[in-house]
Amino acid sequence: MLKIGISSCFMYPDPSRLVFGPKNLAYVESDMFRYVAQEGVLPVLIPDLPFDKLVEILTELDGFVFQGGTDLSPQTYGEEPIQAGKWLGDPYRDKYEMAIMDFAVRQKKPVLAICRGIQLLNVYFGGTLYQDIATQVPQSIIHRNAAKYDSLTHQITFAKNETLDIIYKGIENPMVNSVHHQGIKTLGKGLKILARCSEDGMIEAVEANMAPNRNIIGVQWHPEFSVGKGKPLLDPLKLYSYFIEKVKNQ
Repeated sequence: MLKIGISSCFMYPDPSRLVFGPKNLAYVESDMFRYVAQEGVLPVLIPDLPFDKLVEILTELDGFVFQGGTDLSPQTYGEEPIQAGKWLGDPYRDKYEMAIMDFAVRQKKPVLAICRGIQLLNVYFGGTLYQDIATQVPQSIIHRNAAKYDSLTHQITFAKNETLDIIYKGIENPMVNSVHHQGIKTLGKGLKILARCSEDGMIEAVEANMAPNRNIIGVQWHPEFSVGKGKPLLDPLKLYSYFIEKVKNQ
């Protein structure tokens, strides 16, 4: 059985929280577990441990999924917050996930990076982010609506003859959900663009073109939220199957 590691989301001590109020929590959103746990795949939530202990676990994993969640800290990509007290991100989680990403890249393990994950991937390769798209790119469309959440959608355009164009060959007007207020500003070194938002050009998917067999891919949307929803959204299992084939063939 293949073992796919999923990076944890974190919640920190909060006295107002009735359950585990004073404790740190590491968790995964349930749709992500269901998405990863396809036939023959064991999803493994990667714990928050000192790296000398964590590396023993990482070594046993066949591939890595980086899930969505809180913003990256601007300091992680060498910037200061553009507005005092806003979009400060989660530097603790950044450090935890950067160590996992570094392990995966150095060990040539396949990676599927989702939403925050693609942003982390971009920063790992030296890129930067828009801290808030609406503020910094006022001509952009709305990419996040808290009430609509993953029912907010938009069209994307694939880079011709690149990985997503090949995976979804023949799909006209591909649609994805949109649940992010941050996005890629400067592209990381060694990454290539696979898709953009058709309406405003925001980067929606990338891959590491230096990776063996192109086994590192990131998407800005949440494929795990689209399972079973059908058209017009892209079939999320086609993307996952591509990733799993990379895991099997590494």
